[in-house]
Amino acid sequence: MTRLRFALSGILAALAGIASGHLVAALLNPSASPVLAIGSTVIDLTPTPVKEWAIAHFGTSDKLILQGSVFIVTLVLAGVAGILSQRRRAVGVGLVALLVVLAGAAALSRPTATALDLVPAAVTLVVGVVTLLFLLRQADDTIPRETAGTSRRGFLLGAGGITVGALLVGIGGQLMIGARTVASIALPKPKSPAEALPTGLETTVKGISPLQTPTATFYRVDTNLAVPQVDLDRWSLEIDGMVENPFTLTFAELSAMPLIERDITMTCVSNEVGGGYVGAARWLGVRLMDVLDRAGLRGRPDQVLSTAVDGFTISTPLSAIQDGRDAMIAIGMNGTSLTDTHGFPARLITPGLYGFVGATKWLTKLTLTTYAADQSYWTKRQWATDAPIKTSARIDTPAPLSTIPAGKTAIGGVAWAQHRGVAKVQVRIDDGDWQETRLGPDVGIDYWRQWYLPWDAKPGLHRLSVRAVDREGAVQTSKRATPFPSGSSGIQEIVVTVS
Repeated sequence: MTRLRFALSGILAALAGIASGHLVAALLNPSASPVLAIGSTVIDLTPTPVKEWAIAHFGTSDKLILQGSVFIVTLVLAGVAGILSQRRRAVGVGLVALLVVLAGAAALSRPTATALDLVPAAVTLVVGVVTLLFLLRQADDTIPRETAGTSRRGFLLGAGGITVGALLVGIGGQLMIGARTVASIALPKPKSPAEALPTGLETTVKGISPLQTPTATFYRVDTNLAVPQVDLDRWSLEIDGMVENPFTLTFAELSAMPLIERDITMTCVSNEVGGGYVGAARWLGVRLMDVLDRAGLRGRPDQVLSTAVDGFTISTPLSAIQDGRDAMIAIGMNGTSLTDTHGFPARLITPGLYGFVGATKWLTKLTLTTYAADQSYWTKRQWATDAPIKTSARIDTPAPLSTIPAGKTAIGGVAWAQHRGVAKVQVRIDDGDWQETRLGPDVGIDYWRQWYLPWDAKPGLHRLSVRAVDREGAVQTSKRATPFPSGSSGIQEIVVTVS
């Protein structure tokens, strides 16, 4: 039992320290929280195949699982520190201090870190060590007391109080971080508005994705464990690099420029065939070329290196911005300003390119440069530099492995071929011929198409396949490819049971 008390001493000391550091980070900079700082560093150091495996198996829960793993490993090491303290107190305390120092170093290693980001680690260190020394004294049976029961009772009371306190402090910090959301702001009317969105097939085909993805359910894939919170009054957008006239825009200046409104479907490169990392929204923003024209190009740049407020970078081929597509610096989404989750106050949207090369969130800087001179976060990790979105179709209904009643029903879903447009969607039932489906409204070449096929379903096990054909006549490839390095490909096939 004595060893258990020492192990619990280390664990509870770590809990108290982490909770205190998390609360202080909530007040200063959430990303400097010890667990979040270490988690972010782990993300950066994780090999690409492991990241893809995590996204494929855990989806949007990958960050939660990572944080949980870091937390558990920390507690295990803290428990070891407590046990070591039974014989040599300095060794146990030193191990706890080392863990905190690593967290502080992780916080300082972030691209935009300041000395202030060391404060949460410092608080964690002080609270953790003081708590550990207090609990070690209560756990030590060699210290003279009236009875052994008094020793155990004192330890239990101290441990219980610290546990409750750590939970309250940690939850308080998390609630503070979660409460720091941006309020929607009024945006100017676009000079070039989009046409009214037509009625989608979701009103007639049950289970199909809506024509416009609600902001609340629009996918989110990024490397951030804590969503950046941007102060609009302090935010600015800097344009520099290989330009004749470097300049900086405030949000008021950016939003005062001529705005365009466009319906654009975005896709994440991590999206597997038939996956959900794709969404369609109405975006409001400034043409990227309007901003670059004002700066004036100098020399022969071939990429726009965009930087987020947290230092994260993305490379976008300059040729893709100059070819006439509606690449924009977006400030609005689905009729309101951007949410913090989706990049408030400004982000890039580049039709036809996967997000990792054209959709920087929390944008704060645009640098005209070359691929030879600068590499972004993903290009350093060997992802493609030019990644056009591949033509793909997805079955939304019926759901894979579901059981449906026999009789008249519908097979339906969405298809996309951004910047080329969807001309046809075809479905094959079992080993039959490919059948053309009925298409939903056409919102443009940069937007997805809903589709459905009426089906008189017969009892039994059936295999359903779908593919799209773009407006250039190219049929969606059946060749299987993983997301790395330039996006997945292949034909989605699902199995359903008709009863």
